[in-house]
This record gives sequence, structure tokens and C-alpha cells, in this order.
Amino acid sequence: MRSPANANLAAARSFLFVPASRPERIAKALASGADIIVVDLEDAVPPADKDAARATLAAWLAHHPGSALAVRINAAGTPWHEADLALCRHPDVIALMLPKAESAASVAAAHEASAATAVLPILETAAGLGAVDAIATAPGCARLVFGKLDLAVELDLVPDEDDAEELVFLPYRAMLALASRRAGLPLPVDGVFTAIGDSAGLARYARRARNHGFGALLLIHPTQVSTTRAAYAPSAAERAWAEAVLSAAAQAGGGAVQVEGRMVDAPVIARAERIRAAAG
Repeated sequence: MRSPANANLAAARSFLFVPASRPERIAKALASGADIIVVDLEDAVPPADKDAARATLAAWLAHHPGSALAVRINAAGTPWHEADLALCRHPDVIALMLPKAESAASVAAAHEASAATAVLPILETAAGLGAVDAIATAPGCARLVFGKLDLAVELDLVPDEDDAEELVFLPYRAMLALASRRAGLPLPVDGVFTAIGDSAGLARYARRARNHGFGALLLIHPTQVSTTRAAYAPSAAERAWAEAVLSAAAQAGGGAVQVEGRMVDAPVIARAERIRAAAG
């Protein structure tokens, strides 16, 4: 696996989709400030246009060396899967996003066929969730991704648009968070927020994702990047709390201490240290 790419993937907070059929948008996406640009060969491209979109992306990569893109390919078993994997052997493809990931074998096969490109499996089916621990430890798996829209269709889930916590998805998100921790992976990537113009809603959505153990979001428009970045950065109140905790703990020299009327123990100190690191 390409270690510099893995470092970028682990730290990324925003994964911005761009249709492969719209190459003129790739440069704009790269200038948006998103951490990772994901050129989409799957849902954003109609079946009749798949081959042309792949050829267009290959030509774009040839003329823009060093671009460092991720690519969402078509799922295993589709007519376009093998050709998509071959494209991902390009040195400027730092990761491939694998939809409908349902086994460790499919992840390992994609990793091998793409010349050791890092794999971002999308967990969006019941079968995939059933194999989530095996997928998380498969060769090449760099980070898990939650595909809530397809999962909702398969499980006949009915999200409540007024529920900012999206409780209907809570059990399935927890499965990804736990599997990622058990496998030693970075925090998983949460699914898209589809209301493009609703920045306040996106901010709530991103904070919920962070509070539920997710470290990044899939984005569908460049205007979502800055809101996502702000949501994942520690707030001024969080930074002040962390500094108060760490200062009190240092002064106590390992003894019992309270901050804002609450006991400070090892887990509290660890959280404060994590906030300080994120702020820094």
C-alpha cells in the first residue's frame, strides 16, 4: 500500500465527489479545500456512459500529473468493475472507493488488482454489515465508509428528516465505529448530506457524525467543505475546557481534581489531550 496516501486518507475530514463525466469540475474540486477528491464512476454516471467516463478520467490523469485523486469504481460483478480497477493502477489514484463491499475477499481482490491501491469499502448492504469486521481487517482496507442511502432502501428504513441524530441509522453506524476501532483503522467516513444549500443542517449533521464516532463526511458539493471543516474543528468552548482540564491535572500531579464541578480522571484527561491535538 502507498504509505503517504494512507496518511492523507487517515487524516482526511472531507471526501468530495465529482462525476467522472464532468472532468472540468475536477480542478475546481481540487481548489475547494476538500481533503480528498473522489472521482465517481458509479452512481454519478449512467450505464451507457461508463466506458466514456472512464476514458475521460484516464485522459485527465495523463494531462494532470500529481493530482492525487480517489476513484469510486463500480461494484464487483458489474460489467465495468475490472476496467475500473485497471484504471486505479495509475500512480495518481491514491485510493479506490469500493461500493457494495460485502466480503474481505472482495476488498483484497480490489487491492491486488489495482496494484496495491488503498481501498475504502462502502458498507451499504446487510451482507456488508454482517462481514464488517472481516472487511475492516482485509488487506488494503484503509478506512470504512457508510453508505446510508442504499442501506435504507435494502432494509426499508424510513429516515426522519426532522431527526438531526438520525436515530434510524444509529445501530449501523455503531457497527462501523466499533469495527474500525477493533481493526485499528481511522474513524469511519459518514454518508452524504443531500440538502446542498442547508449549511446549518450540514453543520448539525457533521457534529452528530463526530459525536457518533465518525471522523469524516462524504460531500456532494464544494460549498459543503468549509462547513464540514468547521464542524470537525474543536470549538472555542471545547478548547477552553481541554486546557482547563490539562492545567488542573498538571497542577494536581496525579491527585484527584475537579473542573467545573466534575471529577477529572484518566479518560477525561485523554479526551482533553485529543481536543488539544485536534486544535493544534
